[in-house]
Amino acid sequence: MPLEFLQSLSEMQIVGELTVLSLLVGGLIMAVGLVVAKIVKILFYKYYAPTLPKDTAQNLSKIIYFGIIIISFLAFTSSQGIDLSGLLVAGGIFAVVIGFATQSVVSNLISGVFLMLEKPAKHGDTIQIPDMNISGTLLDIGTFSSKIRKFDGTIIRIPNEKFFTTNIRSLTSSAVRRADVTVGISYKDDIEHAISVIKEEIQISMPFVLCVPEPEFRVEELGDSSVNIQVLVWHPRDDWSQAQPILLTTIKRALDKSGIEIPFPQRVIWGAKD
Repeated sequence: MPLEFLQSLSEMQIVGELTVLSLLVGGLIMAVGLVVAKIVKILFYKYYAPTLPKDTAQNLSKIIYFGIIIISFLAFTSSQGIDLSGLLVAGGIFAVVIGFATQSVVSNLISGVFLMLEKPAKHGDTIQIPDMNISGTLLDIGTFSSKIRKFDGTIIRIPNEKFFTTNIRSLTSSAVRRADVTVGISYKDDIEHAISVIKEEIQISMPFVLCVPEPEFRVEELGDSSVNIQVLVWHPRDDWSQAQPILLTTIKRALDKSGIEIPFPQRVIWGAKD
């Protein structure tokens, strides 16, 4: 009976050589392809995705999923005896036309692939794009664009082509960061004493500052109104958002305690003699 039933289905033609049986076989192939695609996607997320950056894992899972579906579709058309040669030619011409019309889209797609391969920054990194005056946390490198959450809480979307070709400054890739401040003292104050009191206050008020390398002090300039001293300290990257303002407060407090003046700009005016 089953053989007779299948034979009857194979004799029931729908259009041309397309029969009910071949259509059922094609549908079964597509259904199996969808199931396999979902299973492979689940296995990928379970075993391989945790070892990859979040955005890379998402894009690879999409490529694998839709790749299996496309292969299933090709198997389906082959089972139906559909000749795709004419469709491929038409598709090629259409692709050329679309390519010219969507150059930026293709460029963003290719740039996205290069970004995932090169990995100049990863999900969660704090980055700065000087050319665009953008700073914030990288949320995602997608297929066509990347998303950054700025420090004010807003999210900005950047096309991958611009993101790939611009300068990207990572603020969290290195384990340590350096903060530097330039402060001016009056000419009547002793430079060595000023450096000593600032260094002592840093050790007391900023315990997270690294001892190796130790804080540096450089006489940067003999200015018009002050002797300018540059103070440089190294600290863990997690403290980078607080180090600069704390360093400023620490230097001001140290100089105030020691009675060392931070002078205002001064000008000496000489009157012309008769």
